[in-house]
Amino acid sequence: MNNIIRLITGLPGGLLVSAVIFLILATVISTREDVQLTEDRSVQINVTRQLQDTETQAAEDFQRPVLDQPPPPPPTVTDQDFRPEMSVQVGALPDLSGVDVDIGTGFNPDRDAQPLVRIPPQYPQRCMARADTLESVSVEFDVTPEGTVVNPRVLNSTNSCFNRAAMRAVERWRYNPKIVEGVAEPRLNVRTVIDFELEG
Repeated sequence: MNNIIRLITGLPGGLLVSAVIFLILATVISTREDVQLTEDRSVQINVTRQLQDTETQAAEDFQRPVLDQPPPPPPTVTDQDFRPEMSVQVGALPDLSGVDVDIGTGFNPDRDAQPLVRIPPQYPQRCMARADTLESVSVEFDVTPEGTVVNPRVLNSTNSCFNRAAMRAVERWRYNPKIVEGVAEPRLNVRTVIDFELEG
């Protein structure tokens, strides 16, 4: 229903607008009939190439360019292996027949405890107010045959407020255990210093 109403009201309006535009254009055209172009302003463009005959050059007039002198040949090498000359002096070898030396296999499986994981400590917020720029805690601990840290203890500290944070960090460290003759053994009294630096 709405479409029919739009069609009934829109069609006469569209015809009226078209008629007004037509009349305006007809009036403009009728007033401009006397204008004519009097000058011929056409431009002629020639895009074909003009070829000109030239005299052929005689063979005797042609001169070859003078080339530079070729570089000298590389020096000849008589020794194909390119080895420098050297004189070799051979000394007498020592007599080791009466010496009993066990040089082994070159592989020593024994080793001391080696750190695998060292988690840095967290700077305690409660210590910021009375801490210097750099504080350090000296800690001693034991390493079990499984590589865990046990018995941590503080040896020395510049500020006792950092002792607990240093102990917590050390307890989470892991080591390759000490090996003696292929057997893991505990490593006692490992010492380290943990630094706490205030960034600012």
